[in-house]
Amino acid sequence: MERNNVKQLESLPVGRLGIIAMDSFAQTGKKVDKYLVKWRKERQHADRSSIAFDGYERDTYLIESAVPRFGSGEAKGIIRESVRGDDIYILVDVCNHSLTYKLAGYTNRMSPDDHFQDLKRIIAAIGGKARRINVIMPFLYESRQHKRSGRESLDCANALQELVRMGVENIITFDAHDARVQNAIPLHGFETVQPAYQFIKGLLRSEPDLPIDSDHLMVISPDEGGMGRAIYIANNLGVDMGMFYKRRDYSTIIDGRNPIVAHEFLGVDVEGKNMIIIDDMISSGDSMLEVAQLLKERKAAKIFMCSTFGLFTNGLEKFDKAYEKGIFDRLLTTNLIYQDPELFARPYYINCDLSKYIAFIIDHLNHDVSISSLLDPVERIQKALRKHRKKNGF
Repeated sequence: MERNNVKQLESLPVGRLGIIAMDSFAQTGKKVDKYLVKWRKERQHADRSSIAFDGYERDTYLIESAVPRFGSGEAKGIIRESVRGDDIYILVDVCNHSLTYKLAGYTNRMSPDDHFQDLKRIIAAIGGKARRINVIMPFLYESRQHKRSGRESLDCANALQELVRMGVENIITFDAHDARVQNAIPLHGFETVQPAYQFIKGLLRSEPDLPIDSDHLMVISPDEGGMGRAIYIANNLGVDMGMFYKRRDYSTIIDGRNPIVAHEFLGVDVEGKNMIIIDDMISSGDSMLEVAQLLKERKAAKIFMCSTFGLFTNGLEKFDKAYEKGIFDRLLTTNLIYQDPELFARPYYINCDLSKYIAFIIDHLNHDVSISSLLDPVERIQKALRKHRKKNGF
């Protein structure tokens, strides 16, 4: 992998690499930095003695920054070293609810709004001195409010436009709720990355004997909005896909929404087959668990629930009870957002680490190399499947 990586990166870097990992993304940021330090020390480049490679090999690419707060709750962004001429990558997790700050003697947990404001403070502290500013925001801020229905704000579109007005050139996100929100900034870089390869790799590691064929496996989308995601994985695995759609009562409004009357299933018979339920996020988890329950009622075999962002807004108790009842077998989420430590103690949980993937993206972009192969990991998925089938004699 490293040799291929070296061959792809023969171009000169855009500028000296600098990574600003916000407090919300500090732990994963350190992992990303370790990969980049290792690769660049091992890489042999023909022109590495030229001035264009000044600062190319370093002990760390992390740039120290801080966002201290006043007693009133107001804050300011601080960069503690020069970033003039650097190619800066700011990593931020707007869903990290573990961080707190003091306000008039009270302790407040940081909300997505707080994290977004801190991101803008750091960009402002850079003050236009960097050669290029790139933002890696795995969970796209306000992405659930991506379209207007009636008199509503378009928060995600406004946020993207605000970032590019401040000088951000590229925005990298993962599994955007609706990628069409990029239409708000059509002249700037916007990429949404799918962690399909990491899910497949994590599932095959935890289920080494899992048969991958249409007679034994099926991919399920829990709603119509996630069909593209399910179709992509099903086509790569060579299996069938099914979909549930939410039948709502449009004559009633509860908490501002039309209540779901039932989940209706569209697809072939699931009896005796293993199920991969794939979605972009688990919020409370009610919909995902209800879909798993319905599949079990249709006599499905093992249930594997995959979600890019595990928010678990109502805790893990309902997942514990569902697992004890045999409603699902595995739960896979990524480390792209904050993970509660108690999650790792669950016997059903599988963590899909994307630190290396983010490091690859930063390395490629810093060299101004196409990231198409990273956005569409078909070759790596097929390689993992061939290895799995050969090992099991499928």
